[in-house]
Amino acid sequence: MLNKFKETGERYKLLKELTEVAKVESALLKGARKFFEKNKYTEVVVPHLTRATGSCENMNTLFEVDYFGKRAFLSQTGQLYLESLIPELKKVWCIGPSFRAEPKADSRHLTEFPLIELEFNGNFNELLDGIEKLIMSMIKEILHDNGIKIVDKKRLSKINAPFKRITYSEAIGELKEFGMKWGDDLKNIHEKYLVKKFGNQPLFITHFPIEMKFFNMKRNESNPNIVNSADLILPMGGEAVGAAEREFKYEDVMKRLKKSQMFRQLLKLGGGIEDFKWYLNFLKEMGNVPHAGCGIGLNRVTQFILGVDDIRASTVYPLNSETLM
Repeated sequence: MLNKFKETGERYKLLKELTEVAKVESALLKGARKFFEKNKYTEVVVPHLTRATGSCENMNTLFEVDYFGKRAFLSQTGQLYLESLIPELKKVWCIGPSFRAEPKADSRHLTEFPLIELEFNGNFNELLDGIEKLIMSMIKEILHDNGIKIVDKKRLSKINAPFKRITYSEAIGELKEFGMKWGDDLKNIHEKYLVKKFGNQPLFITHFPIEMKFFNMKRNESNPNIVNSADLILPMGGEAVGAAEREFKYEDVMKRLKKSQMFRQLLKLGGGIEDFKWYLNFLKEMGNVPHAGCGIGLNRVTQFILGVDDIRASTVYPLNSETLM
């Protein structure tokens, strides 16, 4: 009986913890929706079974699906689908599961997580300002929710916009003791170092090398070696937001796509330019509208809110390569 009591007690404790995490996730989503409603964004339902147009930079992390004898993938992003609605709707957003075939089962990787995405008819600086307002709206909802007990609200009340902004080149300069050089990818250890150095506050790192980023991130007009992109690094959560101004001219996008690492991976998988046919046709016919957008990993934001190192503690039902529910 004693062992059974202990087991029940542990289950009750776990249930209480999961309940609190669910409250935090719910409040963050409520805060995000308030931002979108206030700023007149249209919510869009995007497909979760796609061709290569539902992929992020690394196609090797796609889950492949047999779709009535044709190859399809579980979607990682709704970005290109949102972009196609910009000419008419101007401001759009979506939320959906992002599937990543991440082989590692550790404190940083999940195979499925909620991704909040937005695209709008605007420029790079407007994009960064909008991300700040969205994140602050999410934080304010946590602070105003009296039912949330496990969060250090005193710590969160000290978070204020505007967030610190440094360029990728400046970040590399700060990381010389790690042996980092221009063109190297930033890892979680580097992000943690930079966040700590700049006061444990949200930190934008901007203007990454063009070779490192998605094929339609806009090339910087002053320096063709970089793109108008940004990652928002959060304490504990690390890279929580990936953002960029977009290329919108058909010829530029076609050229960038064919030269991208993503396209080389697609060719190895047996795909080709036809996988992007509908998106390229959209650009050819209507792609004359400047726009920008981002993707926000909800679990990385939740990590920051909860102050936990392990991403598995930031969601009620964490899935990785060793867990299937």
